[in-house]
Amino acid sequence: MASEKKPLAKVEPVTIPVSDISNGVDTADKPTKDAKSTTIGETSAPGSKDAKSAEQATTTDQPHDDSVNPQDFQGEVQTNNDLPTIETLRKIEMYTVLDSDGKTHTFKSLYAGHNSPRRVLIIFIRHFFCGNCQEYLRTLSASVTPDALLQLPISTFIAVIGCGAPELINSYVKETGCPFPVYADPTRRLYTELGMVRTLAMGSRPAYLQGKSLAHTVVSGVVQGLKQVKSGLVMKMGDQKQVGGEFLFEPATLTLDTPVTTPRSEEEKKLEPPSEDGKQDNHGEPPVEEKRVTWCHRMRTTRDHAEMPELMEVLGLDGNGAPIKDKKRWEKALKTRKGTGLSMASQMSRMSIDTRHSISDTKAQELHTLS
Repeated sequence: MASEKKPLAKVEPVTIPVSDISNGVDTADKPTKDAKSTTIGETSAPGSKDAKSAEQATTTDQPHDDSVNPQDFQGEVQTNNDLPTIETLRKIEMYTVLDSDGKTHTFKSLYAGHNSPRRVLIIFIRHFFCGNCQEYLRTLSASVTPDALLQLPISTFIAVIGCGAPELINSYVKETGCPFPVYADPTRRLYTELGMVRTLAMGSRPAYLQGKSLAHTVVSGVVQGLKQVKSGLVMKMGDQKQVGGEFLFEPATLTLDTPVTTPRSEEEKKLEPPSEDGKQDNHGEPPVEEKRVTWCHRMRTTRDHAEMPELMEVLGLDGNGAPIKDKKRWEKALKTRKGTGLSMASQMSRMSIDTRHSISDTKAQELHTLS
C-alpha cells in the first residue's frame, strides 16, 4: 500500500507594501488589506516569529516611551506644540547626530557655539525615502535660500535632521537639492525627548507638495529604495512611523538693545574650528550665549510640516513663497498657523527700520556738514 503524500506547506512571497516607503507603514506590522506591494528582499514574512525577533533586535537600542511615542498608533496624533523647556534642552544638548561622513556632532553645536548663527531653525524630517518630506525640502530650498537668510539683520540658518542611516545623507541631498546641512539621528533620541510622535496617518494634502500626487511620492520613494538594495541600505532609511517637526532656536536674552551683528567678526570665525562643548576656549572668551526654542511645530501626520508662509513669517523673511496652482490649498496655507511661540521676527523688523533711519540721519548730517 503506497504511503499517503503530505501536502506541502504554502510559502508566501516576501513583500513590502508600497505605502511603507512614503506613508510610514511599519513593515513589522500586520499587512494592510488590499495594499499594493513590491518585493525588496526581506527574509522573513510579516508576522512570523523571525520577523518579530528581528524587530526586537533592531529596536533594542532605540528609546521607546509609550507616553510620547505609542508604538502602534495609526491615526492622526493629537500632540501639542508646547515649547521645550530649558531643562529638556540641557538634557539633550550633548546627544549626538551624525553627518554624511559618519562624524558625530553634539546637538547643541548645531545651534550654539562661537561659529554658529544666532538663530537656527532645525527641521526634523521622517525617514530618508519619504517622498513627502523630500518635496517639502525642495519647496523650502526654492522659497528660503541661504542668500535670503544672509540679508536678515541677525545671522540665521537652517539645519535638517533625519532618522535614518548617515550613509543615505548624500543621496538624500542629491535628490532634494537641499542647500542646508543634513544630519542623522538613527537612535531617534532627539525625536523622543522633543516630543515628536509616531503615526501612519497621512492627513490632508499640504500646499508644499506642489500638486504632486500620492502615487508620485510613493513611486519616488520605492525607486530610491530599490537603488539602495545593492548597498544594503534599503532597510536603513529610518523608522517609517516617525514624524518630525520644526524648532527655532534663538538667543535667550536678545532684545532691541542687543547688538544686531554676530558676537565675532567673520574673519575671526574662520581662524578656528567650531566649538562643540560651548565651554571657554583658548582665547579666554566667555561661554557661548544661551539659546532657547522660541517657536516650534510638531507634525501630527506624515505630511504635516509647517507651510512656507508660516516658516517665512517666523524667520522674518519677506513674502510667502511661490504660490501653487491649487488656490484653495494656497489660501489655506496663507491663513493657517500650525506652530506655537513668538520668534524675534517682529523685533528684527523694528531693528531694520531703526537701522535704516539711523543711516538716513547719518547721511543727512554728512550732507549738512559738507554744505
